[in-house]
Amino acid sequence: MEREISPRWEGHRRRKDEGVDAEQDLGVVARVTAKPDCVEPVKAILMGVVEPSRREPGNISYQLLQNNSDPTDFTFVEEWTTAPAEQAHFSTPHIIDALQRLPGLLAAEPDIRRYSLLK
Repeated sequence: MEREISPRWEGHRRRKDEGVDAEQDLGVVARVTAKPDCVEPVKAILMGVVEPSRREPGNISYQLLQNNSDPTDFTFVEEWTTAPAEQAHFSTPHIIDALQRLPGLLAAEPDIRRYSLLK
């Protein structure tokens, strides 16, 4: 059975063919932990940023995951063309709105880690 290439990787391959330097790509893993009694409001806020973020200039991929064994644990997995594109993300209206609505609903500060694509 032949494996189907996910659209995310197909897009990445096209970008390389177009001469974009893959070493500029930035991977981001951002973990957000809701207070146990605030899971649904946090989930709604986080889900609300996904589609607008995917439409931002420089965004390659933007996914929101929820831990199957711990519903308070959310993780964003993002890929950006450059660090400045990812930084501009924090100045968008949907992210500013989410950041203003989340205080008091989270168990801890978000843990945001940035990675360089090696290969």
